[in-house]
Amino acid sequence: MNIVDIPGIFHELVKKDNLDNNIVGVGQGHKYVRGKNTGKETLTILVKKKYRISELQRSEVVPKTIANIATDIIEVGDIRLQKERLDFNRPAQPGMSLGHYKISAGTFGAVVKDKNTGELLLLSNNHVLANITNGSDARASIGDPIIQPGIYDGGNIETSTIAHLARFVPLYNEMSFPRCKIAQTFETLLNKCIHLFQPRYQVRVLRESEKLNYVDCAVAVPVNPADISAEILDIGLVAGVKEATLGMPIKKSGRTTGVTSGLVLATNLTVKISMSNQKYGIFTDQILAGPMSMPGDSGSLVLTNDNYAVGLLFAGSERATMFNKIQHVLDKLDICF
Repeated sequence: MNIVDIPGIFHELVKKDNLDNNIVGVGQGHKYVRGKNTGKETLTILVKKKYRISELQRSEVVPKTIANIATDIIEVGDIRLQKERLDFNRPAQPGMSLGHYKISAGTFGAVVKDKNTGELLLLSNNHVLANITNGSDARASIGDPIIQPGIYDGGNIETSTIAHLARFVPLYNEMSFPRCKIAQTFETLLNKCIHLFQPRYQVRVLRESEKLNYVDCAVAVPVNPADISAEILDIGLVAGVKEATLGMPIKKSGRTTGVTSGLVLATNLTVKISMSNQKYGIFTDQILAGPMSMPGDSGSLVLTNDNYAVGLLFAGSERATMFNKIQHVLDKLDICF
């Protein structure tokens, strides 16, 4: 594309915009038709809302060409800073920062209800609300403070405690310390021998865990139910529950990347996930999507385009996103929407 005065074109279009600041951006791009890139160079015009030509006055119609370059109009909504996701908010909404007081920050996933009592609860990952605990490692305890926003985003126990840890599903590493007396005795004897030659060294005997993880989830009880809202930030209320299927379009609202979308690429996966400090856990019956998250988005609820919950985001990389099946999460925690 020839060099064009993008800022100048933007200011000229904004000057002529009579639709409540509908034009929000101009850039260089390619023409897309039915979601496919034609490779044809265009001036991309970003608008809050795309109108039919029949709804516009002649003066409000964006020209088909500007500076001899074809125009392409893309609806992007009202673009704004994502800072609210990291701020102290009351009521706090799913999609915002929160976390156990010992971790940095994750995402408030959803407001759910205890299936037996109807009590409102905050849903996220074990590794967000319960510090990756297996229940016997003292990493977290029932009643621990949950901070909104998370510690990394400026929250603190004194002024930002929004809830307390209510329950969690334990997370199991691929390897664990044995409780078997024979293994413990063997470890003691080995260390006595080693200490004769190298007093500063010791050996640990590890047992291969036979436990598979189906979920990474936990819930917390709010200090004040009025301090939380069930409406997911920039998405809305959960419409219900569906099962994820191959090719299904999905979306999420997360602390770090806001609202992003993707497709279900694989189901019923068994996968090794890096948990922390070279520790791995085996997760089974998981769902794979394309890249739609970054660190800090953990705990986000994954939904269909019509707002049915299908999963709970818990892991990812530069090229992929993993989430638990939502029905496993609901069943394991005895909760519902």
